[in-house]
Amino acid sequence: MSLDQDLHNIADKVMHVISKDKSIAVVTHSDADGIISGSIIAKMLARKNARFTVKVVSDMSDKVIEEMRSINNDFYIITDLGAGFAKRFDDTFNDSWIVLDHHQLPEEEKDNNNVFNIWKYGKDGSKDISAGGLCYLLAEHIDSKNRDLSQLAIVSAIADRQDQGEKRSLVGLNKDIAEVAKSLSLLRIDLDLMLVGRETRALHEALAYTSFPYIEGLTWNVSACYALLTNAGLKLKEDDRWRVLSELNDDEKRSIIDAIAKFVAVTSNASKIIDDLIGYVYTLLKEDNRSMLRDAREFSTLLNACARIGKAGVGIAICLGDRNSMLKEGENVINEYRKRLSSYINTLMQERWRIKDDGKIVTVNGENLLAEDMLGAVSSLLSSSPSMHGRSIIVWTRTKDDTYKFSSRKSNSSNANLGLIMRDCSSKVGGSGGGHAPAAGARIPNNRLLEFLECLKESIHAAN
Repeated sequence: MSLDQDLHNIADKVMHVISKDKSIAVVTHSDADGIISGSIIAKMLARKNARFTVKVVSDMSDKVIEEMRSINNDFYIITDLGAGFAKRFDDTFNDSWIVLDHHQLPEEEKDNNNVFNIWKYGKDGSKDISAGGLCYLLAEHIDSKNRDLSQLAIVSAIADRQDQGEKRSLVGLNKDIAEVAKSLSLLRIDLDLMLVGRETRALHEALAYTSFPYIEGLTWNVSACYALLTNAGLKLKEDDRWRVLSELNDDEKRSIIDAIAKFVAVTSNASKIIDDLIGYVYTLLKEDNRSMLRDAREFSTLLNACARIGKAGVGIAICLGDRNSMLKEGENVINEYRKRLSSYINTLMQERWRIKDDGKIVTVNGENLLAEDMLGAVSSLLSSSPSMHGRSIIVWTRTKDDTYKFSSRKSNSSNANLGLIMRDCSSKVGGSGGGHAPAAGARIPNNRLLEFLECLKESIHAAN
């Protein structure tokens, strides 16, 4: 099986559909990678004057497939989801569909020619390439003019935490795509101080809201960060405007590192904290200075916020080039997202009965509290907390359609493959699930919750 040959065949199939002026439905996942995947395909189709619509869904299910069928399009392009559903796609849409995905897929789907999944080619879909990257490969294969979409593929890789190389670098096919973006002067890669909001946040806020590495006494403590930076001689304001990290020169950045080094000098992991503060930064050169789109990590955070609070259309519009009304709306979205996330975490900390910790697995009952699209954000934030070190996090809530939806994350020290465990346990109770080894999700019937939780616990403990 050759990636290049399969890519060529998939591209031919899509071009044939376009040439026949058939109606195309793009169905994509409601997270940052899914938004970018759908946007790259949409841009490619628009440039070919194809007829298409874009639909965003939280996960793939029989209900979603039935909704897709009822729309009655001629062809379906499914991105960033669909692993495990090939037979149902075949039964429902015959040969009029393709999937572009990077989640682990069942063995029986590896021979399906309509499935373009990176795991078929001996690659690791959790770090070598995202769904957005696969959609970029298809778009670029169809027309080299689409090479400008390489910068979006980089944002999708960052959004899916695929910066797993040395110093948070991209590896595998992601690295190759980054080289394309660099060659087109779309991207700059620097080894630099890594704080959140490097283009938009005041320096002391950027330090306070950086949770990796977690620094006791500084993380989430804005006033302490302000004092530390002021005492270090940093000029935090210029012309009554807060300065941001991207404006600093190398000497000023060294001053920040030195100040933090002195602050953590008495802690046991001081050298690791300083080491973790330095990493590769991906800057999108065509975006404005001080825009939340200029730093790939900040761009990905914005898109993730759009997905989580039901504003995926705003994210898609931004990916397609809207830098006016939709970008302004994006700023409102991310503020609302942060408020919701903060409210959820505060409530969970107050209602401790929702959280059970056996030392290896933390289960979080979000029923009647967490919106289903926010589960991934909550599980990710909890997994980054020092108090959750070494544990697998399992968060669930009851959905509007009366099912239970799950999101899970694990620490690097765990041997559990959450993607396979979620798929296996959900299938045993009549549900569906999957994902990657470190992050996965599932949806199950409402009368199988305890059975499913027990399966998860047994499987995770057995793996460790």
